[in-house]
Amino acid sequence: MENQSISEDLRRYLVILWHWAWLILLAAIICGGAAYILNKRIPPTYQASTTVRIIEAPSTQVNDYYSLYTSERLAQTYTELLTKSPVLQGVIDRLGLGVSPSVIKARIYSKLVENTSLIEIKVTDTDPEQAAEIANTLVIVFAEQNQAMQASRYASSKQSLEEQLANLEQQIQEASISLTAMDDNPNSDEVQRYRLEMDLSQYRNTYANLMQSYEQLRLAEAQSTSNVVQVEPAVAPKLPIRPKVINNSLLAAAAGIIIAGAIAILIETLDDTLRDPEDVSRLLGLPVLGIIARHEGNGYIPVTASIPRGPVAEAFRGLRTNVQFASVDKPLHSILVTSPSPSDGKSTIAVNLAIAIAQNQRKVVLLDADLRRPKIHQYFKLSNRHGMSDLFVQSQVDFQDAIQDSNQENLNIMTSGPLPPNPSELLGSEKMVEILHQICLQADMVIIDTPPLLAVTDATVLAPRADGVMLVIKPGATKIAACRQAVDQLRRVGANLVGVVLNEVVIKNSRYSYFFNKGYYNYYFDYNYEDGTNPQNGEHKKKKKRKKPFEAVE
Repeated sequence: MENQSISEDLRRYLVILWHWAWLILLAAIICGGAAYILNKRIPPTYQASTTVRIIEAPSTQVNDYYSLYTSERLAQTYTELLTKSPVLQGVIDRLGLGVSPSVIKARIYSKLVENTSLIEIKVTDTDPEQAAEIANTLVIVFAEQNQAMQASRYASSKQSLEEQLANLEQQIQEASISLTAMDDNPNSDEVQRYRLEMDLSQYRNTYANLMQSYEQLRLAEAQSTSNVVQVEPAVAPKLPIRPKVINNSLLAAAAGIIIAGAIAILIETLDDTLRDPEDVSRLLGLPVLGIIARHEGNGYIPVTASIPRGPVAEAFRGLRTNVQFASVDKPLHSILVTSPSPSDGKSTIAVNLAIAIAQNQRKVVLLDADLRRPKIHQYFKLSNRHGMSDLFVQSQVDFQDAIQDSNQENLNIMTSGPLPPNPSELLGSEKMVEILHQICLQADMVIIDTPPLLAVTDATVLAPRADGVMLVIKPGATKIAACRQAVDQLRRVGANLVGVVLNEVVIKNSRYSYFFNKGYYNYYFDYNYEDGTNPQNGEHKKKKKRKKPFEAVE
């Protein structure tokens, strides 16, 4: 049962979405089209990428956990330093961009490749060539600044050694010149000569030691310096990364579909009117005897008489059949037709049903029991000077003046007559029981048209007197609360509620069109009348004026 309930709810939601498919499609087109136009007007953005490798200093390369941890920290540090202001300003100065470092930083994305010493750099720009230039220049500037920063640790020591070496070179040169001069002079002092040779030897030994220290310092600098090497240079991209016009348009269309679908479900959920036969069965617990499609009327002329071969007339014949089988054990001789509200079209249903039954060669009396706003006489162009209200003042029931010929075979009409001041009391009296009994003796079927249930109590007091009660509902207009109240009133007085007729149903655009046999309707709409016209294309409207099927009775 639970699975069946879920299936029913799912099917109901799908039917709602199908009914509102035009709105959902329109929302998808509008949202998708708007996104397409907006994305087309946005300048395209290109992305260039490059990869650099961090070569760790040889002195720190030790095969242990601490070395690996230090290497990862170094790579993470370099990843952060890549987007700092000194590096970005160097890129700006070298390329002459004329923008602030914050603007460049917003276009750069650097990411450490997991479990490697590689850093991936991505640069976005509206110019693909400039995006590649910024990416490549960023690597160069960072490598130079990194090299300079690490070299600064040994700069002072190197400078001191270089100064000492320069002084020693000068002293060695001066001592060598002095010794050469003594060699050229045979009278030179041997003691002074010996002293110069000793000084020169000492200078050279000191120079050699300083040179060895200088080379060791350079070697230490090289072993403790980490380098940045560009592995894959950036190239100008050919395709933009955004806006992705097609993807964004499809996402916008999908969002429009979701929003429109939610709105449609919300509207249907908040709708408190009966919409379809399922609502009647589920909410009222009543069978649907007939579904009458909305059709273009011609004043008060019944469609079963004016277009007897049309689909609406055939629907009334189907209603006639369902009424005959509504109570097999106890055949219905009198049917009261009423509705919850005044605009449901109960009188139209009563008139056309009476004609459909009469066309089945059964004697029918159509009784207008609406003693407040009678309409039956207008359908048949009859006089309402005499009618049912006159019978209440007669000692014995005499139908001679009350029942009139409808000019329709097997159908007689009893109009309401003059309107009395107390309709409810008259319809609930024993006299009304006698009148109804006498009419049933003269006909095979009596159709009784009464006022709406919720407006007055006339139909409620008369309903138990009839063999069956038929409730007329207009889908999309009749409120669920009104229908439930009407059904409760009829059941409280013990009326035999045989079923519901759905009136003025929009077949073509109905969300529950699968309830109706469209092929059947199309078959009849495609059928030509005897004069060659076709109601599907509106030709019956262009025909010459027909002779009215009913002449007014003066």
